Amino acid sequence: MAEHTLTPSRPIARPIAERDLVGGTPAFDPATATIAVVTYNRSGLLTLLLESLVAMHPKPGHVVIIDNASTDDTTAVVESFRERLGTTLVYRRLETNTGGSGGFSEGMRVAYELGSTWIWLMDDDVEVVPDGLAKMGAWAPRFKSIQGRRYDYDGSAFYWQYRIADSLAIPIPFAPSEFDSSGFKPMNSGCFEGMFIHRDIVAQIGLPDPRFFIYWDDQMYGWLASRKTPAVIVNEFVLRRTREIKQWDMGIRHMNASSDAYRFYIMRNRAYIKKYYRSLGVYRRVPFALGTTLTFGKEVIRLLIVERKVHGFSHLFRGLREGRRISRDASWRPMPPLEPTPTAGSESPTSASPDSGVDTARG
Repeated sequence: MAEHTLTPSRPIARPIAERDLVGGTPAFDPATATIAVVTYNRSGLLTLLLESLVAMHPKPGHVVIIDNASTDDTTAVVESFRERLGTTLVYRRLETNTGGSGGFSEGMRVAYELGSTWIWLMDDDVEVVPDGLAKMGAWAPRFKSIQGRRYDYDGSAFYWQYRIADSLAIPIPFAPSEFDSSGFKPMNSGCFEGMFIHRDIVAQIGLPDPRFFIYWDDQMYGWLASRKTPAVIVNEFVLRRTREIKQWDMGIRHMNASSDAYRFYIMRNRAYIKKYYRSLGVYRRVPFALGTTLTFGKEVIRLLIVERKVHGFSHLFRGLREGRRISRDASWRPMPPLEPTPTAGSESPTSASPDSGVDTARG
């Protein structure tokens, strides 16, 4: 495998004469899209996802696999698909486990530096329906931050909380699930299990923040995107979950089982959200504190009803303590934009992170 350093690249595009226009906007070209997958020690699930990518049509220009330092046979699995995918495979194995947050930050960076116009993020525990990219691309001329729908493990429609209460910084658990004839609903959140985002928005808001490690990172990133462009969830089923998770059926939605690590980061990362809110001048102490209290209460319910155990509370309190330390960190800064804000009459040069050693080859 050859190692290459990616250099800042312009978006991939065909000549203007070859483009189809939709209302004056270039039609979606699958070759300009990159699917970026984050995986960690789940080669069996990753195999299912890669098989679905083999079967999909049309295919993206690149598939990027970010391996969070797996210790199983993930590398061998990825290499076994290199000749089968029918598109360019980029495999990047990290030296340490950076969590989902670090993995998606790296995946976004690699895809951006490859010159991708559209970046489709996903975990390793989903499959893509065969025409999934075409379904997402159909909305590309209209929006720049798009979320598709997912089938749950049992084939039912998965309910995702696509709206957050801004001042509380928590999801609205019972936002309407039905779609009208428009086929989309405005959202102000995001989920890295299926986020489809344009490079212009990535350039403005920067990469996902790896400091979250896990949890709240995609909500924050989607919220930041929604402040730059109309963000929508569309009535298109494009992914299917391949991993069964213990749940409490609440009717319109489910509450999943969690883990002690998640409990810690759920509470700790409230401090990072607070930092972002303060940096943007939207932090309001009382409603935000109420949001944190409601989050704590939800995790107590998760422990007692979904997981049916009483130990685990210490990790919630440990997360709150670490969050207070983060809140006092005067050196903290938000993730920077990848491109400077252009001034009148000037062009904005592409600015991307250097030192990107990745393995690229045509499969």
